[in-house]
Amino acid sequence: MPLVTTDRLLDPARAEGRGVGAFNVIQVEHAEAFVAAATRVGSGVVLQISQNAARWHGALEPIAAATLAIARAADVPVVVHLDHAEDRDLVTEAIGLGFTSVMYDGSALDYDDNVAATAAVVAEAHARGVFVEAELGKVGGKDGVHAPGVRTDPAEAVAFVEATGVDALAVAVGSSHAMTDRTASLDFARIAELRAAVPVPLVLHGSSGVPDADLTRAVETGMTKINVSTHLNNTLTTALRAYLDANPTVVDPRKYLGAGRDAMRDEVVRLLGVLRAP
Repeated sequence: MPLVTTDRLLDPARAEGRGVGAFNVIQVEHAEAFVAAATRVGSGVVLQISQNAARWHGALEPIAAATLAIARAADVPVVVHLDHAEDRDLVTEAIGLGFTSVMYDGSALDYDDNVAATAAVVAEAHARGVFVEAELGKVGGKDGVHAPGVRTDPAEAVAFVEATGVDALAVAVGSSHAMTDRTASLDFARIAELRAAVPVPLVLHGSSGVPDADLTRAVETGMTKINVSTHLNNTLTTALRAYLDANPTVVDPRKYLGAGRDAMRDEVVRLLGVLRAP
């Protein structure tokens, strides 16, 4: 099945009050697990490669090539998305490699500079038929716009979308990146306000820290794209530890990485049910 742009998944989900799972790829096993889970459920899925993951591999192209190949071979619609890119050159590279979706993160910039930079990315991406997600906020980084006490202003969000032409907007409603426990407290009233005001799908970053029931409620209240990374890395690591503890003489990485891949697959199947996919 050919790759799709993110709107092919988000627009019907937003209209129907469903969530779309977006999961971060660090290793090939991540991409394989996420597509296997989506295939089992019969749901589309977003495979995300972050700027940090590209740096870890030394370049974007190696992990991108593998992820794009897995996506193109899938039996369900798959998006390959560049996540949290602050580097404009990386956005250009991703578009050239065949990504169908990019997130430009200008949240470290002041509002006017964020608008200008994001609008330039939108012009470049839309000329190539690529979907653009952006983030609105005045402070960047893992404890920036999505720190627990920060909230996106609905009026500012509307103005930002109108000024930039973005296709989806990541908003701050109480979640936080890189949480290893699921204790985040979402502001459901603010989600509802944003859903009523903002004309494009809303994106929840930091979803790893949100309990299942609140993820379901967030989708019902107005979030559409749900990003999960840390939680699945925890799932992978837990499975690897368990396998190696039970099999201390094993040296073949396919054995323990396979156990981790299967654990992530099963957890994504479960999470897609929480988000009420397909």
